[in-house]
Amino acid sequence: MTVGIRDVARAAGVSTATVSRALGRGPVSDALREQVEAAVRATGYRPNLSARRLRSQAARTIGLIVADIRNPFFTAVSRAVEDAAFARDMRVILCNTDEDRARESMYLRLMEEERVTGVIFAPTGDGAELLRERTAAFPVVLIDRVGPPGIHDCVVLDNPAAGAGLVDHLVDQGFSRIGGLFGSTSSAARERRAGYEAAMIRHGLDPAARTVAPNAAAAEAAAAGWLAGPDRPEALVLSNGLILMGALRAARGLGLHVPGDLALAGFDNELWTDLVEPGLTVVEQPVDEIGAQAMRLLFDRIAHPDQPVRKVVLCGRTVLRGSTRRR
Repeated sequence: MTVGIRDVARAAGVSTATVSRALGRGPVSDALREQVEAAVRATGYRPNLSARRLRSQAARTIGLIVADIRNPFFTAVSRAVEDAAFARDMRVILCNTDEDRARESMYLRLMEEERVTGVIFAPTGDGAELLRERTAAFPVVLIDRVGPPGIHDCVVLDNPAAGAGLVDHLVDQGFSRIGGLFGSTSSAARERRAGYEAAMIRHGLDPAARTVAPNAAAAEAAAAGWLAGPDRPEALVLSNGLILMGALRAARGLGLHVPGDLALAGFDNELWTDLVEPGLTVVEQPVDEIGAQAMRLLFDRIAHPDQPVRKVVLCGRTVLRGSTRRR
């Protein structure tokens, strides 16, 4: 049964007009607003403010909250979202969280204050839980990372398959001591690690995965320590482009030859990965499709707020280059 504003008013013990003012940021006391928001959570009501604003042309703005705009993957996805929004005569507010929960919370409050039509969000860790703690005045589509099952529409890469595919390729090239460096803050990194570990076990190999902050400096330090030690792997799987860059810097700093001393395989087909020598084997993500699908899901959610939650899983493309070529 669809929960309506009258159900919220009945649960809160107030009029429907009061509920409308509270959810629309009208003139009500903080205590009364909290009372209404508690009733919204208790009844499961999903206010369709966004659809009304879209129909009235009162708001033509999409919020885009990404984890790290320095990561070229998010730069490319942001461009794809902006292109798709422009085609619909929409503006985009871009916010960068630097993988920080406090900044995520601040930007979600900003989106409420700006009364955006909807939000496309790449949460940090379990950052999607922040949406449980607030009364969402807008629909949300998650990109790159997943939230609690069945709560939000999302567009993600088939990360386990991609992680496993890199291991399969390295094994096919004759490598067996295959380590992995995976980011510490996202569900995507965890899924890629799970795919890596499953493939290693399937091949009868011992997984040697380590977790690192998802930036080039942290990856370089972690990789340098590992590669200089007695348990140095002969190949590494890296869970994003920044970690791949850090591992390459570490290998060069130690005078290791790629792929003779160390094979490297990672994620994100950035321009620089084909300019270094040898070129780097990577999983290319369909960034344009991620942005377009996220916008499609968002507008579908605006038009049909009670439809089932959808998860779009896209396939990556493995681009084979010299960094993993042994045979």
